[in-house]
Amino acid sequence: MSQHWTISVDDVPRQRWDAALNAVPAAYQQDWSYGEAMRRIGADVMRVALHDPTGNICGLAQFIVRPFALIAKFALCTYGPVWVKPLSEPEQQAALGVLRREMKLRWPRLITLTPDAPIELKKYNRVMTGDATVRLDLTQDEETLRAALDGKWRNRLVAAEKSNLKFTSAGQKAGQYQWLLEEERKQRTKKGYHGLPPALVELWQDDKARAKGADKRAGLRIFRADFGKDAAGAMMFLTHGAMTTYHIGWSSDDGRKAGAHNLILWNAMLALKAEGYSVLDLGGVNTASGAGIARFKLGTGGEIVRRPGSFV
Repeated sequence: MSQHWTISVDDVPRQRWDAALNAVPAAYQQDWSYGEAMRRIGADVMRVALHDPTGNICGLAQFIVRPFALIAKFALCTYGPVWVKPLSEPEQQAALGVLRREMKLRWPRLITLTPDAPIELKKYNRVMTGDATVRLDLTQDEETLRAALDGKWRNRLVAAEKSNLKFTSAGQKAGQYQWLLEEERKQRTKKGYHGLPPALVELWQDDKARAKGADKRAGLRIFRADFGKDAAGAMMFLTHGAMTTYHIGWSSDDGRKAGAHNLILWNAMLALKAEGYSVLDLGGVNTASGAGIARFKLGTGGEIVRRPGSFV
């Protein structure tokens, strides 16, 4: 039995990785399918297990590795490691110190961590400040979730519930969600923002569909609101382990006026809760350039999670 913190690389099978993330909520960038999607567009992937002094796995860290400055390698662990068992901060620091020393990546190299939870990495240098996201605890009962909604948000929801909008869900076949990806492409071109490429989303779904045995609840979730036969709005969520993440949304002018997104998000929360997801990540909040979107997300009653930044 080892008396030291250690790491191992690419020796955890997919079923064990998925099982760990079914028990502990983690960002989609640490999901196995995200790594497979990135591999299919040309990146290298390293999946690292961190072991405590008893030899048991205490953390998992998926790195996306790309060329950097012609001869170097840039390895990025986004919103990880995922701690699969409770650790004190000194224990986390010890594990992260070993991770930095023992990563089997040829020099020159740049290893970067962007932890998902607040921590000051003592043996690393911070190179970028952190972002923030909004997360909802879906283990709460429906009454508690509804009571936590901001008053104006709830009023918009009530009005939408009394309107002619009809909430429904769409399937996971490409033809049932590609239209939403196309709307997202149009929005990005018009408004000049960036995000996970639509093509990568399709690769994500393809890998999830092919690996049902590893993650039986896998796949995209698409929820929509309609006026009769016409779409008024839709939202796409990425599902991964114990967590689900809001990814993109679209609404028509009439749908926006009628509160389609309030109706969709509320009912999506209940549907995802019923499926067994414990946390809904609503994505980043930027009160400077995206105040309206930030207000909408915060209006759900979710908790702001402030990440500590990027460390090398």
